[in-house]
Amino acid sequence: MTQTPSPATASDLLAPYDGILLLSFGGPEAPDEVLPFLRRVTAGRGIPDERLEAVGEHYHLFGGRSPINDQNRALIAALEAELKAREIGLPVLWANRNTPPFLIDTLREADERGLHRLVVLTTSAYSCYSSCRQYRENLAEAVGVAREEGLVIEIDKIGPYAGRPAFVGPNSRLVVDALRPLADVPDEQLALLFVTHSIPDTMDETSGPGHGEGRLYQEQHHDLAHAATAHVRDVLGRELATEVVYCSRSGPPTQPWLEPDVNDRLRELAAKGRTTVVVAPIGFVSDHMEVVYDLDTEAMETAKELGLTLVRVPTVGTDDEFVSGMVDLVVERASEARGEMVPSGPGVRPSVCEPGCCPNLRTALPALCGSD
Repeated sequence: MTQTPSPATASDLLAPYDGILLLSFGGPEAPDEVLPFLRRVTAGRGIPDERLEAVGEHYHLFGGRSPINDQNRALIAALEAELKAREIGLPVLWANRNTPPFLIDTLREADERGLHRLVVLTTSAYSCYSSCRQYRENLAEAVGVAREEGLVIEIDKIGPYAGRPAFVGPNSRLVVDALRPLADVPDEQLALLFVTHSIPDTMDETSGPGHGEGRLYQEQHHDLAHAATAHVRDVLGRELATEVVYCSRSGPPTQPWLEPDVNDRLRELAAKGRTTVVVAPIGFVSDHMEVVYDLDTEAMETAKELGLTLVRVPTVGTDDEFVSGMVDLVVERASEARGEMVPSGPGVRPSVCEPGCCPNLRTALPALCGSD
């Protein structure tokens, strides 16, 4: 890695960018938005409304409102505060893939404000089609529409950051913090589960560079789990049974998805005599629906039925270390855009994806911020 001197002023640290775009999945904010949201998420898959309405019941348990948008508003406020503390004056814009504010509307807003070179930070840290390339496809579509309308927009993106200290550090610390009150629970009665969103096995097989390696999605989770487990050992001196497990499976029974499901593993752990299980949702940036329903509701009910004590670790959310680390990654991406530095090392994924990386297995669509 080579570096040249930093820009002269704090604001110049983010040149050539004039705006930061936080891009997220989106979620409904009222009961009548639930079904339209689910239709957008599953567009092109032929899923009947009856099935979508069944899934929508998860949202209606919480008043038809997903927590994700409020969490993104809080994250934007935290990013703005961190930028202000560093005397960096760039605005933070916000867009969602599946609910307002939609990407194209945010790009129109950017143009109206005279913002034409944006750096994108997504609320998805990992590498696979649904975690990275699908966001890039949405960016390509929105930028295409914007340019047809005569808007001048150029976009760069921060690479997947699951292996970067900005994400690994706070996740590891939060696991240790959750374990501190459990000092009286013997190691042989305690289990630590690292939870993430399940994906189809074929999507995992093709995650990562298009050179036949695959399985990068799983690898990134196992690497983070290993780092957090090592931190537990170093700080608390505990040797715990740990494992990566999955939640939120939504495909047909005939399609293999990543396993084991967190609820299945809870049953097996109870049968083996474990009394306390700590679940760390490392696959998620904030406490959105897959966390508050799949873990805080469904897994908690399973644990109660089994007589297990279930402790849920917080997501990084607006954790100070995470927010500061995200701004560091934006600064790093700006330096790369200026030709000053290209980051390398363990856990670093390229900001411009390689050809064939995390392909769309259904339909070939153009994707921004890639070399194919």
